[in-house]
Amino acid sequence: MRQTILSTSRLLALLAWYAARPELLRHGLLDILSSDYVPASPPQAVFALFARGDVTLPQGSALVSANAARAVGLDDRGVIEKGLRADLVRVRAHQMDAAAHHPSGAPVPVVRGVWREGVRVA
Repeated sequence: MRQTILSTSRLLALLAWYAARPELLRHGLLDILSSDYVPASPPQAVFALFARGDVTLPQGSALVSANAARAVGLDDRGVIEKGLRADLVRVRAHQMDAAAHHPSGAPVPVVRGVWREGVRVA
């Protein structure tokens, strides 16, 4: 099985590179977005891709949840389904005004709740 993984910390650093390559997503060549040390960056990357029209929110969510879990053999999580782990992060879109770091102004995710194994932890 072919898997292409792009760390979101690297994604944020490589926006100029990525901007020229939306075909990765269009051709199904990008399977996973992950972060090695910035836990907020996967949802931020999903919202940025959604704002640009590169993915739907369900497609983007799969890049950071179901696809990532499956790639590392964690079959008990990554999707909302009866009998699975029930790790969830609820986010709300906050519209940013245009600024130097967000020239177009873009929706950014604000975490509103976190559940681990069905129990709210934040």
